[in-house]
Amino acid sequence: MSEPLSRRTLLRAGATTAVLLGAGVLATGTAAATVPASSYFDLTQPSYDLFRGAMLHESHHVMQGFAFDNVNRRLFIVQAQNGTSGDDLCVNQVSFSGELEGWMHLDGAGHGVSIGVEPVGTASYIWMECDSDSTGTDGRGTALARFKFASGGTPSVRKFLTGSKTITCATDPVYERILVRRNEGGRMWFSLYSLADAAAGDFSAPLAHFPQPALSDPAPTFQGYTVFGQYLYTLDGTGHDDPADIDSYVTRIDLNTGTVAGRALTKAGSTLTYREPEGMAIYRTAAGETRLFLGFGSRDGVDRYANVFYKNVLLG
Repeated sequence: MSEPLSRRTLLRAGATTAVLLGAGVLATGTAAATVPASSYFDLTQPSYDLFRGAMLHESHHVMQGFAFDNVNRRLFIVQAQNGTSGDDLCVNQVSFSGELEGWMHLDGAGHGVSIGVEPVGTASYIWMECDSDSTGTDGRGTALARFKFASGGTPSVRKFLTGSKTITCATDPVYERILVRRNEGGRMWFSLYSLADAAAGDFSAPLAHFPQPALSDPAPTFQGYTVFGQYLYTLDGTGHDDPADIDSYVTRIDLNTGTVAGRALTKAGSTLTYREPEGMAIYRTAAGETRLFLGFGSRDGVDRYANVFYKNVLLG
C-alpha cells in the first residue's frame, strides 16, 4: 500500500520519554554531517530471492516495512490488522524461508512504512511509529514506539519524539544507528542518530539532518527506506499486474550531503501477481555478506503475500 502524506493536524499526545529535537535543529538546514565514508550497494546489479509467497498473520493485508535483528538472526515484518480501521498494525516474526514464527499487535499505530529492530542480548526490541493521527488507512504515527517483541503479548511501549508528524524509522544493524523520517514544516526530513543514544532517549545530536531530496516531478510514490553506513536507500513505485508497467526504483542518497548518489529501476519479483514495492532493510549474514533487501507485496484474490529479495554487490 502506498504512503500518501496525511495533512491532518490533530496529533495524539503521549507521555514522552525522549528529549525532542530542539527548535534550532529543526529550523536549520543540513546539520553538521559527520557520517564516516562507507561502501555502498551497486543498484544496477541483479536481485535474488530470499522467499516468495509468504502468508503473514493478517492474511488480507500486504507487508509494509520490515527489519532484521542481525544478532539473533530474526526478521520482522509489519502489516495492517484484519478487520480493523486501518491504523492498527501487526508485527510478524518470520523465518528466513518465510514461515510465520510469531506476532504482536500494536493498535492505533499508523501505516508501517518502515520499522527498525534493536537487539538487546537475546531479545529483539521493535522500533516503529505509534499514536496514529487518525483511525483510518490514512493514519500516520506521531511518535516512535520501542518495545520488546514477545509473540502474542501486549507491547510495553516507551514513546519517543512525541508530537511529531508522519514519523517512521529504520535501523542500520551493521553500524548500529537509527534513521528517523518525519514531516517537519510541511516537508519530509531525515535525521540519523546513534541507536544507543536513541534508546537512552537522547535525540539532541543528530549525525545528519536533511530534507528528503526530490526525485522527479510529480514525486513518485514513496514505499520504504533503509540505511547502511554513509548512505540512505529509498524505494518508490506503484503496484502493477503487467511486468511491462514496472516503475519500482531504488535510490541511494549520501547522508553527508542529502543528495542523490544513484538511482536504478528494479525488476525484482517482476512475475508476481500485482507486484507492489513495500519496505527495505539491511542484513549481514553470519558469513559476513552484507545485503540490501527489498520487499514486494503480491495477492491472490483476497489473500496477500510477502516477498523479499536482496542485492549483495558492494562498491567502494
